Amino acid sequence: MKTTISEVGKYVDQTVTIGAWLANKRSSGKIAFLQLRDGTGFIQGVVVKAEVDEEVFKQAKELTQESSLYVTGVVRKDERSPSGYELTVTSLEIIHAATDYPITPKEHGTEFLMDHRHLWLRSRRQHAVMKVRNEIIRATYEFFNENGFAKVDPPILTGNSAEGTTNLFHTKYFDEEAFLSQSGQLYMEAAAMALGKVFSFGPTFRAEKSKTRRHLIEFWMIEPEMAFMDHDESLEVQEKYVSHIAQSVLKNCQQELKALERDTSKLEKVQAPFPRISYDEAIEMLQKDGHEIKWGEDFGAPHETAIAEKYDKPVFITNYPAEIKAFYMKPHPERPEVVLCADLIAPEGYGEIIGGSQRIDDEELLKQRYDEHNLSLDAYQWYLDLRKYGSVPHSGFGLGLERTVAWMCGVEHVRETIPFPRLLNRLYP
Repeated sequence: MKTTISEVGKYVDQTVTIGAWLANKRSSGKIAFLQLRDGTGFIQGVVVKAEVDEEVFKQAKELTQESSLYVTGVVRKDERSPSGYELTVTSLEIIHAATDYPITPKEHGTEFLMDHRHLWLRSRRQHAVMKVRNEIIRATYEFFNENGFAKVDPPILTGNSAEGTTNLFHTKYFDEEAFLSQSGQLYMEAAAMALGKVFSFGPTFRAEKSKTRRHLIEFWMIEPEMAFMDHDESLEVQEKYVSHIAQSVLKNCQQELKALERDTSKLEKVQAPFPRISYDEAIEMLQKDGHEIKWGEDFGAPHETAIAEKYDKPVFITNYPAEIKAFYMKPHPERPEVVLCADLIAPEGYGEIIGGSQRIDDEELLKQRYDEHNLSLDAYQWYLDLRKYGSVPHSGFGLGLERTVAWMCGVEHVRETIPFPRLLNRLYP
């Protein structure tokens, strides 16, 4: 019976064949222990000299790291194994013998591992991170599908920008200038006026010359947009969504979280509702703790971390000054100097994972914002049309996938949370 490592539990005490790679091995004279992986998981294959043909044991002893093979054996329950099972090997068929595999079980520097990212992905830790990323994506589709959202795909090549044209990648679109998208939000607002509740999931690009552990040049965003919804209602959707993906990861990625040595008690606390503080309260809190920051300044990583440390679950910071936020955010009805927005700050120093707001729905006010931000009316006329033809209150937000993966996995740098990271000085592999 041909199967995969993730499915071996169905075949206890039965003989199965698995296509696998040799991740590692050790032997003690009469027994060879093969650490096998097949993409779905890891399992130990035990080859006992006295129980197999001489040729099989010789093959097992000579196997090299990352060689590919078909392994046939009997599935045994084993409580000590991370997967709960091991394989008593009866025969091997080598497909390809690898030689001089560059990533050995010793320590390697980050640059070396990044140069070999195409191979580093095979390691147990990187495998675990990718599986958690996949679960977050699966749970994202589940949440929005179950809550009446339609998936809409905004363009990646755009003629304008959601937040001004700085930090954008320019390209030629035949005879016109174009940009790689930094957000699908403006297009999602148009989609929400057609479909009510929508979400997008796709790559976004920021030409920021930043080297921090929280930044990537190319990253993936989940961007929901909702018609007939105010800011407070949007916050409820956000906390329910983040709670849903956290609980899904806890439920479906137990082996991966164990491989990552993640303290799951911290993720167990991620359940709605989340605490909310205003920007004013956050500034006051930081000043009391000795941080040099004035009202009107944006928060940096140390500020976000200091605020997050006071809570054991994500915290919303609401109502930032209009001056430091995007042109499309709706002013607070009682305090026009601040806007109806919120950033969601993850615990444990992972920073902002969501930015969201209620959008301006008044045509004249949006025109005024165009003037203040020197935005071309020609380029943004279509966006203004959304306020001209049946405008409604609407809100939305964007969640950065890689920061969320980093937080849920407990890994320090976002470069490990995307298969092939694009960094300031890295376009290879």
